[in-house]
Amino acid sequence: MNHIIYSAIKELADGYACDLKHQVDIRIEEMKEDDTSHYLLYRVLGVTNEEGNLIDLYQNKGRFLYKYAGAFLEEAAVICIKHKYPDSGKVKIPNTLGSKPKTFEIDCLVENVAHEIKWRDATTDGDHITKEHTRVKVIKAKGYTPVRVMFYYPQRTQARRIQETLETLYNGIGGQYYYGDSAWQYIKDYTGIDLLEILEKIAASRE
Repeated sequence: MNHIIYSAIKELADGYACDLKHQVDIRIEEMKEDDTSHYLLYRVLGVTNEEGNLIDLYQNKGRFLYKYAGAFLEEAAVICIKHKYPDSGKVKIPNTLGSKPKTFEIDCLVENVAHEIKWRDATTDGDHITKEHTRVKVIKAKGYTPVRVMFYYPQRTQARRIQETLETLYNGIGGQYYYGDSAWQYIKDYTGIDLLEILEKIAASRE
């Protein structure tokens, strides 16, 4: 295991964990002042006040957790790529096929390989496909190879169908699409760093 990269990702994880706890603690305090009159509807539907409070609490915690988990993993993957390819990084390119958005951001450009890195993508929004279609075509027209790396595949049928469409889009335009095990393997093969092993070691250290 690369100890320099392990230390960098562990430090990143510690920072995210600290920020997450801070944000959750603030929200818990704020919730103590919340109006709970809607618990009436919970009780009508057979959910007690105590259960309703826990549901609201974990719904709030969950929103923070998903945000921080995603941002952390995406940043950790970029650390691995930048270690192997120091000149790589984020790049914005103009949208040459439309007016919205004005630019598209490439998460990590390595020479002519344009990486989009996602921890997961559970969207069911049809507009998402249109935007991604435009994004990939703009990247390809720029002379770059679009590569999508998504570590966790969505569970719901509609979200999975959208990902299948995106995979077809990437492959059809000469790009590459990796998800699940193949995404972890791609980072390992591309950078020589086993990101999954590093994360498992950090997780074990928390127990």
